[in-house]
Amino acid sequence: MINSLTELFIRDLTKLKDEINAYADESKLWITAKEINNSAGTLCLHLVGNLKHFLGATLGNTGFVRDRDAEFTQKDVPRAELVKGIDEAIAAVKTTLDLLDEQNLAKPYPIDFYKKQGSTAFYLLHFSSHLNYHLGQINYHRRLLS
Repeated sequence: MINSLTELFIRDLTKLKDEINAYADESKLWITAKEINNSAGTLCLHLVGNLKHFLGATLGNTGFVRDRDAEFTQKDVPRAELVKGIDEAIAAVKTTLDLLDEQNLAKPYPIDFYKKQGSTAFYLLHFSSHLNYHLGQINYHRRLLS
């Protein structure tokens, strides 16, 4: 399971980097319009912060301190900085998952979400789904603005 999770996270974070790099006009990373509340840049910052916090810091003890509010308020972050953050998230995910074994997956995840205790495996799947949800939004956003 850990190898599969690692492969999926790396695949999808690599796809996130590809999506961010696919914007022909870097300024479009920050566009919101009509019912689109979050730009691709904002979603990228959010995904990077989420994974560096919930996998890297929480499970891997990386020491990363998340500023969730900044993920949604920062604007016009250069593409190179977004890509660097994705690379850091890839490293944090890989390092953290390399530390885990199958017994760790059965243990309760250290943080209760929504007042629901779940296993580490459950929350790793949740974080992968969360990544994919926003990755789809970014892909749609990019194609909508192309």
